[in-house]
Amino acid sequence: MKLKPFIYLFLPFILLLSSCDLEKDIDVKLPEHQPQLVVECYLQPGKPFRMTVMESSGYFDAPQAPFVPDAEVYITHNGRRIKLTYKPMVSKTTNLFHTHSSTEIMKGKPGDIFGLEVTDRKGRKVTGFTTILPVVPIQEVEWKFNEKGKAYLLTTFQDNGEAQNFYRYVTHRDSLHSDPERSFVATDNLTNGKRTSYGSAYDYEKGDTLIVSLYHIEKQYYDFINSTDDAKNANGNPFAQPSRIKSSVQGGIGIFTNLAFDRKRIVIH
Repeated sequence: MKLKPFIYLFLPFILLLSSCDLEKDIDVKLPEHQPQLVVECYLQPGKPFRMTVMESSGYFDAPQAPFVPDAEVYITHNGRRIKLTYKPMVSKTTNLFHTHSSTEIMKGKPGDIFGLEVTDRKGRKVTGFTTILPVVPIQEVEWKFNEKGKAYLLTTFQDNGEAQNFYRYVTHRDSLHSDPERSFVATDNLTNGKRTSYGSAYDYEKGDTLIVSLYHIEKQYYDFINSTDDAKNANGNPFAQPSRIKSSVQGGIGIFTNLAFDRKRIVIH
């Protein structure tokens, strides 16, 4: 059987289809966005109470700073309610932005429970709790060179085998105000009760100044970081599954936790 006559027979129809505009605009009706309160608060012993309260906006909304000046913010502890006042500022020590703060210094010990209460004139309310964790000390920071003069970093600590633990490991070069060289979270599922080490690739040279931080974090903070990372990776990617932020607060979006960390500053030599 010869196919060539059939090809010639259907060729006009193929050309006709190829010349047609097969694109079609489809209007997708998205649900109306309902703004929510967004909070971010990290308690640190020896530091003032500071928090950021904002309002969520729709994906296609114009960029803006959705502040909530009328928000009433309180930190609760042992029956006390500590009010944070609205005073937008950038911390000189952390370079982080805050909308509410208090001059009172946070004094808490491992096991203490702190609460969060945020309300506004629209009747919205956000609550949350955090339990102060103990610091897990860094036992050793060491480095080794390869034949090309590059060094890898190894940070070692002892995991407590009596509890499930979560960690965040961060390294900065030169300053904490710079972007981290490395940042990740981990569990002790495979290292429970063991002497544990976090390493790096051969990324460093003689004379490099590094700041190594080991955070002992709550599970709610571990879940929050993982979910925000997934959301960032999915944003703008048509092949990625949309990811929902796992907040540690109720009634809104965000994180309320405490920072318990050990930090070492070293110079590669």
